[in-house]
Amino acid sequence: MIDFDLLTTIDALGTFAFAVSGATAAIRSRYDIFGILVLAFVTAISGGTLRDLLIGNTPVNWLTDTITIWSALTGFGFALIFYRRITKWEGWLFYFDAVGLGLFTVTGTQIALNSGMSVGISVALGTVTGCFGGVIRDVLAAIKPLIFRKEIYASAAVLGGVVFAATQFLSGSLVTAQLAGILSTPLFRIIAVRFHLELPKLYSSTN
Repeated sequence: MIDFDLLTTIDALGTFAFAVSGATAAIRSRYDIFGILVLAFVTAISGGTLRDLLIGNTPVNWLTDTITIWSALTGFGFALIFYRRITKWEGWLFYFDAVGLGLFTVTGTQIALNSGMSVGISVALGTVTGCFGGVIRDVLAAIKPLIFRKEIYASAAVLGGVVFAATQFLSGSLVTAQLAGILSTPLFRIIAVRFHLELPKLYSSTN
């Protein structure tokens, strides 16, 4: 029971964090209040929805678990209450997105492992779970998605998923693995942005 409760808590926190990031993006794009609600909710549930569809867990989580809906609505309300600070502090979107990325990467990886999938597939599913909400948010906000920019984003999720899986294997402690994965993913993001790290690019020559 404790593992389930921990997983539920992590998923709820990830939903909250992504709802705040979605609402923040909408506020910065000058959406009306309904648009802010839609973008907050879609950003919050997209990763988990895709995760559940890929592993055949239907109906998807937010249709049967009111905790997910309330977490998204709480994130929306939080963004509305603190919207004046959000518009003044550019770091809101970045940090809430980084935290949501870490939380959802761990839930996606753990659920895949619990379903009997290989470590590689589980890390890939965790990465998709963590990244998809941000992609949808940026598309709906008419922003070039972070995953397609020079910043390290999906790679941070991959590394976080690997840290989670490796820590669980080496320590045998699920809680330790969860904490390691949750903390390492945003840490990778912050370090990459702070030191301007990026993956190598390929350029084609034009005649």
